[in-house]
Amino acid sequence: MNTLLESLKFFILIFLELTALFLGISTIIGLVFRYISQETLGKALSKKGLLGNFLGAALGAITPFCSCSTIPMTVGLLRAGVPFGATMSFVLASPLLNPIILTMFFAMLGWKATFIYGGVTFLAAMFSGVVLELLGLQKDVKKVRISGGHQVSDMSLSFAQKLREAFGDAWRDFTGILIYLVLGVAVGAAIYGYLPMDFVTKLAGSGNPFAIPVAAIIGIPLYVRAETVIPIAVALTQKGMSMGAVLALIIGGAGMSIPEMSMLAGIFKRRLVIVFVGVVFLTAVIAGFSFNAI
Repeated sequence: MNTLLESLKFFILIFLELTALFLGISTIIGLVFRYISQETLGKALSKKGLLGNFLGAALGAITPFCSCSTIPMTVGLLRAGVPFGATMSFVLASPLLNPIILTMFFAMLGWKATFIYGGVTFLAAMFSGVVLELLGLQKDVKKVRISGGHQVSDMSLSFAQKLREAFGDAWRDFTGILIYLVLGVAVGAAIYGYLPMDFVTKLAGSGNPFAIPVAAIIGIPLYVRAETVIPIAVALTQKGMSMGAVLALIIGGAGMSIPEMSMLAGIFKRRLVIVFVGVVFLTAVIAGFSFNAI
């Protein structure tokens, strides 16, 4: 009975905290982007060289987009003349970095995990965009038409109206991931209450040199948003899983889910999709070993 009560307490506290963080941060970011058009974003990202990659990764890091918004915006950026490398930096950073994820990381896993996760993924997004452009993979972009993506609000609306719009979008996004959030918290609560600590430590503890690459491989085929897997990560770390393996699992799952892979296959040729998966895997492994080394 005590174990069940502890699991229920974990579920309620983590679910309420994640709900408040998601709705609050999503509303704030959504409100900001009601004053910025996609054309303005395109012009800002049209810088040549490493600056363009930095801006592309930065855009991905501040926009709480899901795959259904990221992909249309990717097409829009390419049509607006944004360099391929900068666009790929955006695509790589978008599912892995946003204020919601980083706030959740800080609140539940601490500043060190947040710093390693944010730093490695941001740098990986920047320099992967550079490398992909140098390899000439812009030839692997298909000519497609996709509607949707980021749209600026009617500028005649008042601040209160824009705020209501932003909260409405945040609520719709929240209801869209609610089932995954509940599932993630429920799995985390079950792990917290019932999974033996010795089993986790032996399988994925700091003493297992293969824990990080295996966690990255396991994460890639899963449909796991970072917001969903963070409560699972909290429980796993409390049971003895190394933080390096946890970071690898989160990056692998959030960076390359099955739905996103399918959507990318609609705008990229197979070779580029395969390279993209490889980049996500390497990012996950580097982040995991970086944390354990520090």
